[in-house]
Amino acid sequence: MFIATLLTNPATPKLDRATVESLRNAWGGGDAIWLNPAIAAEFPIEAMPANRWDVWEGLQALGIDLVVQPSVIRRKRLLLADMDSTMIQQECIDELADAAGVGPHVAGITARAMNGELDFDDALRERVALLKGLPATIIEQVFINRITLMPGGPTLVKTMKAHGARAALVSGGFSEFTSRVADILGFDEHRANLLHIENGQLTGTVAEPILGREAKVTALREIATQMGITPADVLAVGDGANDLGMLGLAGAGVALHAKPSVAAQCDIRINHGDLTALLYIQGYTIQDFA
Repeated sequence: MFIATLLTNPATPKLDRATVESLRNAWGGGDAIWLNPAIAAEFPIEAMPANRWDVWEGLQALGIDLVVQPSVIRRKRLLLADMDSTMIQQECIDELADAAGVGPHVAGITARAMNGELDFDDALRERVALLKGLPATIIEQVFINRITLMPGGPTLVKTMKAHGARAALVSGGFSEFTSRVADILGFDEHRANLLHIENGQLTGTVAEPILGREAKVTALREIATQMGITPADVLAVGDGANDLGMLGLAGAGVALHAKPSVAAQCDIRINHGDLTALLYIQGYTIQDFA
């Protein structure tokens, strides 16, 4: 059995009963359940539809996301999340670079690295080198003045933890930011890269080894083993090429507002919904939200 979930952006609810019932009838599905009126609904189907991606494409034009997944082990016991452009709306290194006067150049490198066009480790070293000489106090200034949470993030973490799950923030960014974001959102732990600071200034280097794609996979395996669960019990979410390893290994790997080349390699693609979409695809209703 499979579950088909339709959802849209909670800020602009546009999911109507006619759309849900039309698809349910076309796919011979069971009764539809509304997880949140006008925002999310689901229904069971017996087999994976051959035209799933054609339907997905048509719904995208209407501002609606479609997820079809096995009905077993839907509620996950571990949330493993990327930070930049996932749990927060910015790329921290781009914001630091903007403060250093090299914003556009670094943003271009970041975009290519996240799209898988550049080696992640080398691209990170190159970008960090351009931050050399910045006062360390810029980190706090950037966090306070430039960083905003991704909509739905607090509800996602609180709800999963309220239902017994664990949450880990695993970023190719910097621990100076993940520590703050993890504390605000209630993550149980965080892993990221460490910027070198000497005499109150950024040195332009980062601690080795760099936490990249394989380190995120390692984090998933290590934390799952500690919890006594398997990757099937993990929900991973990210947007960049360095997230593909953990997204592919997790029982549910979500490409959230991801780069096209990244989304194309994932079965679960959320382009319109916010982070609460990760609750709906697990079968949570609005009444279950913490």
